[in-house]
Amino acid sequence: MYSIAAIIPAYNEEKTIGNIIETIKQVDLIDNIIVVSDGSKDKTAEIAKGFTGVKVIDIKENKGKANAIMTGLHESEEDIFLFLDADLLGLSPKHITDLLLPIIREDAHMTLGVFNHGRFITDLGQIVTPYLTGQRALKRKIIEDIANLDISRFGIEMAITDYVSNNNIKVVEVVLENVTHLMKEEKMGVLKGFKERIKMYLDIFKFIGKNMSNNIKG
Repeated sequence: MYSIAAIIPAYNEEKTIGNIIETIKQVDLIDNIIVVSDGSKDKTAEIAKGFTGVKVIDIKENKGKANAIMTGLHESEEDIFLFLDADLLGLSPKHITDLLLPIIREDAHMTLGVFNHGRFITDLGQIVTPYLTGQRALKRKIIEDIANLDISRFGIEMAITDYVSNNNIKVVEVVLENVTHLMKEEKMGVLKGFKERIKMYLDIFKFIGKNMSNNIKG
């Protein structure tokens, strides 16, 4: 039987982190819950520490999502990893089970959770770039095989996607009905959130450009 760790990177997510942890704790398949507070200035870490059986890693300086996830990975020994964003709305135990079962049953080595009927703007983003979703489950071996790559350059989701696409690893998309997340503008304010969104899009374009260049060379 596989052992499973849920890893949740979180930056100033005091509004939602409690609900995410409560939902995960309802899933008996999960053996270990790790919350990595990535330099949060609010009560994210404090709230997470209030849950029994949850390991909280409180990084004092914000170093980015990739670093937060890798920090959580280094603290775990499980066979399967479940990554979930800390700002999700509408997440249910069934969504989590749906992400895990294809891997447990050996139907896939990685699953991608794609929003549907959450909110138009967040649904649209995942329709356009499903491979960038923060909701996924995958086998440990995938992470071990890409451990020496520069994950932080394009973001961990893009690095993983790049690896599985180049190595013919079976991936299954899982529809997450009625799930959405808080947008950057909602969390940071319109101006700061918009600037962060532009940075994210630039990373995406860099990643797409890198892949196109590699395909042309191939």
